[in-house]
Amino acid sequence: MKIYVYAICRNEKQFAERWYDSVAEADGVYVTDTGSTDGTVERLRTLGATVYEEAVEPFRFDVARNLALSHVPEDADICVSVDLDEVFERGWRAELESAWTRETTIAGYYICCHNPDGSEGASFLTYKAHSRTDYRWRYPTHEVLMHVGDSREVRTAAARAVLRHFPDTAKPRTGYLPLLELGAAESPGDSRMQYYLAREYLYAGRHADCAATARRYLDNPASVWDEERASACGLAADAMLALGNLLESYRWRYRAIAEAPQLREPYTELAKLALSQGEWELSLAMCVSALKIESKSATFINSGDSWNSTLYDVASVASYWLDLYGRSLSLAETALTLDPTSERIRANVELISAKLSQADRRG
Repeated sequence: MKIYVYAICRNEKQFAERWYDSVAEADGVYVTDTGSTDGTVERLRTLGATVYEEAVEPFRFDVARNLALSHVPEDADICVSVDLDEVFERGWRAELESAWTRETTIAGYYICCHNPDGSEGASFLTYKAHSRTDYRWRYPTHEVLMHVGDSREVRTAAARAVLRHFPDTAKPRTGYLPLLELGAAESPGDSRMQYYLAREYLYAGRHADCAATARRYLDNPASVWDEERASACGLAADAMLALGNLLESYRWRYRAIAEAPQLREPYTELAKLALSQGEWELSLAMCVSALKIESKSATFINSGDSWNSTLYDVASVASYWLDLYGRSLSLAETALTLDPTSERIRANVELISAKLSQADRRG
């Protein structure tokens, strides 16, 4: 099979070697640079990539990615879009070839997002490996591949192929909001644009706009994805809390659970909110409910907090204040096993152990 990687970039020389090494399993690597001034183009060419230099003005991601796709050779069986701040784990090509069939038009693989400290954060299945002529990118930002060919779309998942995302925190987010507002204006009934616009308003600190946009999204007849609806409720909850409306924040957290009770994430967020307000019983109950859910979502973002030490940590603290010292210690020890570098959790284990010993002596 002919497998080609393609990408867009601007001023990403610092990632070039790491990125190129991770995609070198491809038969060819094609990059469209939209205006680098830091030597990215020269570095990529030295490594072996074919680089095109083309300005996209005014810039929008769908136009840039479609331009990059146009440079992929016509004999491609699979085109794989990979950004320069992303790194494929070795063996990705074999996993992709194994999952691909004659009928396949697009394949998904897991992307794991890393926090600034390097720890794992959210993860989800992303579909960015596709046939050469059946797809085009759409939306100014938070762009997505849309099937445009005459053939029937056939999806598959290369579940063991993993792409790791190490976002460049030095780059500002300021360009995303106007692009999302443009996307929402271009497609006023599009639920995807409404969801991402609400999220971007939250990041920008425009909390009233976030809440209003989240409500519009939830009222949109096209908003039928229960997991995304739950997330939109979470955005509204965050916005209401920032606006000082605690009661409304609680209401949105409960609604998030009602929208997608199969997800850990809504329970986790309510547990954290309750803990911050001293609602120990509620916090512990939400942690218990979340931990009963053993499978991650196969289609939506899985937050780091719902699958790392956080739930055990929160449940331990809530149990401590409920004088459930034995339970608190067991939970804290589990949290420490999952996050052995946390000095705070380690200190909690010592504190709870001392409290439990004190209670035993009194008993």
